[in-house]
Parts: sequence; structure tokens; C-alpha cells
Amino acid sequence: MMTAAQQEALTRVGPGTPMGTLLRRYWLPVAASSELAAGGVKAVRLLGEDFALFRAATGEPALLDARCPHRGASLVHGLVEGASLRCAYHGWRFAPDGTCVELPALAADDSVRARACTRGHPVGELGGLVFAYLGPAPAPLLPRYDVFVWPGLRDIGRAEIPCNWLQIMENSVDPVHLEWLHGRHLASVRAAHGLAPPTRYGRHHEEIGFERFAHGIVKRRVLSGGTRADDDWSVGHPLVFPVMVRVGAQRQHRFQIRVPMDDTHTLHFWYSLYRPRDGEVAPPQDAIPVYDVPFRDAAGAPLLDFVDGGDIMAWTSQGPIADRTREMLVDTDRGVVLLRRLLIEQMERVQAGEDPLGTVRDPASNETIELPQERAKYGDDDRFLAESVAMSHVRYSPIRREILALLGLPDLG
Repeated sequence: MMTAAQQEALTRVGPGTPMGTLLRRYWLPVAASSELAAGGVKAVRLLGEDFALFRAATGEPALLDARCPHRGASLVHGLVEGASLRCAYHGWRFAPDGTCVELPALAADDSVRARACTRGHPVGELGGLVFAYLGPAPAPLLPRYDVFVWPGLRDIGRAEIPCNWLQIMENSVDPVHLEWLHGRHLASVRAAHGLAPPTRYGRHHEEIGFERFAHGIVKRRVLSGGTRADDDWSVGHPLVFPVMVRVGAQRQHRFQIRVPMDDTHTLHFWYSLYRPRDGEVAPPQDAIPVYDVPFRDAAGAPLLDFVDGGDIMAWTSQGPIADRTREMLVDTDRGVVLLRRLLIEQMERVQAGEDPLGTVRDPASNETIELPQERAKYGDDDRFLAESVAMSHVRYSPIRREILALLGLPDLG
């Protein structure tokens, strides 16, 4: 059973907390590139702090603390001028590194301007996402994981989920919930709505396994009727430490990214890549679309007739921060225990002045970081892929029909 002190250490993400210090050592996505036009400004809440994300007239993104150091007005309402952001209240203007480059009312007083700085933070773009780094210099490299850099058709779903990030990540090392939540429960809900049930999620887990690797934890399973020779066990798929899980099959690859906004809110991205068959080319994309994934109906009840809606219900019904001092873990929770131990270990590494797991600093190793991922999931079945489109967040994608056409799948509605 977890102690109250361990619970606090693992869940609190604000400045100066052990977990907040660890998470600040990683690049975290804060927006889709397509939602930040040149000259645009967007509010960002990340790890318990507020920021102003803007894109310079020349196209480069930048991130500043939201609070203007003058009187505290939000820079989110400022004006982009060239590569700088001007506060709407009194016109103080800041460069991407936080330097104050102009005080209109005190134009001649350079000593005041030199002290009127704010904090700027490293920002990078990769695969249609804008990433921010809030940790100490020198920043590590932004990892070029395969799904971010391979060619193909992409879309990005998102939702702001009102619970702590950790109970979402723990779901990623809980494989048994597939056969119950996404198998039996989803089938029952869809039947009550007159909808087709899933046919592939309900297979029983005969064996599960977890092991560490250079970028997190590899998860393995043997399903009823299968063996360890199947991709589900022999290859598995990874939890990419600390806030991502990679899932998918065949030519459908996805990162689920759980970005802690604060202790009780998580920005969830479903980042998907769809790859054409050999010899074919994916249709061009001028911009990668981003779309909101609803998880409650107009009355506030959870939407349970799709896979991700069931997940979100399970996460949020544990409360804003799950009380792990009251839980009863069993053998199938081995992955959850491993993740918690890994988080504690990496917090201790950072406190000792070391880089945490998965840090990338060598450019030669960062061309494309290929991750383990089963290809023949559920027996390499197109029916599973078609159901995964119809019964997941992808049903809300603005390019759903293009995805189905690229994969050569029927529309199951």
C-alpha cells in the first residue's frame, strides 16, 4: 500500500516538487502547430504554471511566463511584433528569451529595462506538435521518436481531462482492462444503444509481462488462443517515459501523450500516424489537423460507447487525484508497481544531478528513434483496424474518411 508521503511525491507537479522537478527535465507538447498561426498567442498551462505561447512573424514559436513583470497583466493578450511579444497593458515588449527590449514610458532608462526581464523557455516543433522545455540548461535534444518523423497521414485529437496525470499513465501498464472495459463493458454499452459491439478486444489475457528499456517500459501479453511467438508478446509495445504510451497495429501508429497541466488537470493528445502500403504515397497535408474529443454528453454524463470514453470515465471516476493509500493491488498490477518504482528512481536520479531515463543528448542517436511496436496485433486483422477507427476517438477526426481510404478499410460507422 502506498503511503501518503509517496502519494504526494508522485502526483504533485508544481515548481519545486520532486515530480515537478523530474517532469521539467523532459520536452512536453503544449499545442498543435496548426493552431498557432504567425502572430498568434495562446494560453498554456503546464506543470502548475501559466505561459504565453506565441509565434513570431517569421514563424518561430516562443514561450514566456504569462505574467508581465510590471503589473502582472497576462501576456496572453499581448501583441506579436516581429520576434517579440508586447504586453497589452503598458506596452512593455519582450524577446523570446525573456529580455525586455522596450519600455515605452521609460525609453531612455536602460538600467530599468535591463531589470525588467521575464522568463523565456526553449520551444521546439516536431511532427506537427509544439514542445516546451522548462528545466535547467543545457536542454536535452527533443527526441525524434519514429511516429513523429516517419512519412504518412497524421491527425491530432485532444481533450482536457479533469484528473491527475498519473492515474492516466498507470492505465498504460494495466493491460487486463482491455478485455473488460473495452471488451465486455463496451459491448454492453453499444448493444444498449443499438450499435455494433467490438469483436477483438474481449480476448482473455493468459499472460502479461513488463520490462524496462532505454526509453521506458515494454509491455507484453499472450491472449487466449495465442502464444509467446505472437507479436503481442515477442515485440510488445512501449510506455515511453514519462508521459507517453505507443499503441497501434500494422500501418496505424499512435502516441497517447498525457501532459500535466497542474495537479488535477491533464492535456491529453492522441497523436496518430497512418502509413500507406509499400509503393503507395500518403496524400499531402498542408497542416496536420487538430480536433477536440468529447467525453461527456450535454448533461455531463460520460460518453461510454467508444474506447477512449470508457478510459476517461475510469480515470476521472477515481477522483481529481486517486487515493492510492486505499487501493488493493493484485498480481495483474505488476506494471503499475513497476511504473511507480521507476518514477521514484528517476526523481532520485535528478535530485542527485543526473539525467533521467530517456534523455537524449547525442545528435547521432537522434535521427530517428525507433520504438518496439507489435505489427500483427490481434492476428494482423483488418477488422480490428476498422473497429479501432469506428470505436475510438478517431470517429471524431475531420479526416476519418481519408484515413479509412488510405488504410483500405470499410467504414463501420
